[in-house]
Order: sequence, then structure tokens, then C-alpha cells
Amino acid sequence: MTPDRIHDVAGRERVATRALTRDDVEYPAHLRGLPDAPDTLHVRGALAERDALAIAVVGSRRATPYGLEVAETLAADLAARGVTIVSGLARGIDTAAHRGALRVGGRTVAVLGSGVDVVYPQENGRLAEEIATHGALLSQFAPGTPPLPHHFPTRNAVIAGLSLAVVVVEAAERSGSLITARLAAELGREVLAVPGRVTAAESRGANRLIQDGAALALGWEDVVAALPEKWKACLDTSGRIESGPERSAAREGAAARGSAASRRVLALLGEDPIEIDHVIERSGLGAGPVSAALLDLELEGRVRQIEGKRFVRVGRG
Repeated sequence: MTPDRIHDVAGRERVATRALTRDDVEYPAHLRGLPDAPDTLHVRGALAERDALAIAVVGSRRATPYGLEVAETLAADLAARGVTIVSGLARGIDTAAHRGALRVGGRTVAVLGSGVDVVYPQENGRLAEEIATHGALLSQFAPGTPPLPHHFPTRNAVIAGLSLAVVVVEAAERSGSLITARLAAELGREVLAVPGRVTAAESRGANRLIQDGAALALGWEDVVAALPEKWKACLDTSGRIESGPERSAAREGAAARGSAASRRVLALLGEDPIEIDHVIERSGLGAGPVSAALLDLELEGRVRQIEGKRFVRVGRG
């Protein structure tokens, strides 16, 4: 991992970013395994291990009030349950998705078709700063690179690669969001779409996706239902979203319930790598609880995952 420096238009040093290669631990795991993954990713902000639980919410730049409301609500509902929202910082649906995640204190990652120091559109400058504080701005293009049209299909491929699922909210028939959906399907990711008015041009692409077999997304529950079982175990899928002290208390309660499983899993790990299937077998807990416990332990810095879905214990804790 090597540092880059970003300069403003007057040549003054302004912000530091990091250049990640595929060998860096922070390089997103979902991308690392893809043959066409970028050799280098430039990051402004910070990526976290829990960003592996990521869902992309994308759609039209010329969104309707309905589309904006749906995108922000859907992103907020998912982010409140521990999902990292991935989008492209574009006008319309992308902007609404990022704002929804930030509104509930969740994490969000913006993938740019320019350098991470070149915010496009310019009116999203403040939003970009918030994202860098509560997530990350990400690009395979070097700092200073302008937002050229041919960069955006490449940007869309990174969005698809980062995410477990892609949700399309309003898209015209020739929308870039449909490119993201197609790329996601080719990678074996889940593709969902929010239905819109059949007479609205902004909804024709999304409605066509549903007609062609994409899952129907009416709310966060539909998105969660499409995820692999190992990731569902990592979510707070309660029927309500707590805020403030109530949310903190709920999380503490969930942590207490999970602590016994975490202790049992941790006791099985040592300096020699052990495959997750062996942890599941020896613990007797089942795949879901073991995956959730391992994720918690990784986030606490007590366990480290290495190549081949193998885990080792870190330190004596």
C-alpha cells in the first residue's frame, strides 16, 4: 500500500489518498478474486472488513421524486442493518442512496469514474467529504483523472464487483445502471429491481429487468432475502430500526447473545490455519452462527482470515 498526494488547482497539497494493490490486505476481497479486477485502487477515506457485506443501489441520473424517495429509504434501511451501500456518486439515485446510508450513520462507498480528488458532479463535493469520513471514495483511475465518458462503464464494473447484489431503482432503457446489472449477473451476483410506473420512461429499464428475471425489490426485506445465507447471519434483520440509545442497547444485546458463539469459535483457533468447514464441524454451531462469529472476531482484531477461507487467531485475547 503506497501513499499518493492530491493537490488542488493551485498546486497546494490538500488530501492524502492510498493506492492499494491486490496484495494489500485492505484491497476488497470480492474484487481480488476477479480476473479483470483493477491492479490498483485509489482510496480516499477508509475501507473496512465489514464492507464485504455490500449492496449496490444504482439508477437514473434524472430520477423522479418517487425514485429518490425509494432509493434513500432502501439504502437507509439496509445501512441501518449493517450493510455498506455502494454507488457511483452520480446525480439522482446514486446521490439519494449515499445520503440514505449517511442519514442513519451507516457506511457507504462511492466508486468514481475519475480520480478520487475530482468530484463529479461538482455539487456533490460536500457529500463526497461526508462519504470519505463515513466510508470511502474509490477509483481505479489515478488522482487528477477527469470524468471522461468511457471511464463510467469501467466504474460500473467495479461497483458490480464490490457488491453481493445490485438493486436498480429507476433506469431508462439505455441506462448505465443496466450495464452495472448485466455485469453483476455475469459475476454471479444477485440483481434486483424496484418496479415503477409502466408509462414512465425512467422506469422502463428497471421494469424490463424484472420482466427478464431480476428479483422484485419492494423493500429491504426482499434484498436481504436474496443474499447468501452466510451473509444473512451478519445482519440485524429486526422489523424496526432503532436510533440513539435504543439502537445502542439493541446492539449490545445482540453482542451478548453472540458472545457465547464467538468464545466457542475462538477457542478452536490457534496459530495454525483452520478451514471454516472444520470450524463449523468442530463447534457444532452451524454455518450461519460460525460465519457471524468469525466476522465479529475479525472486526475486533482477534482473528485473521487468510487465503482459502482459513482462519488464525491473533494474539492471546
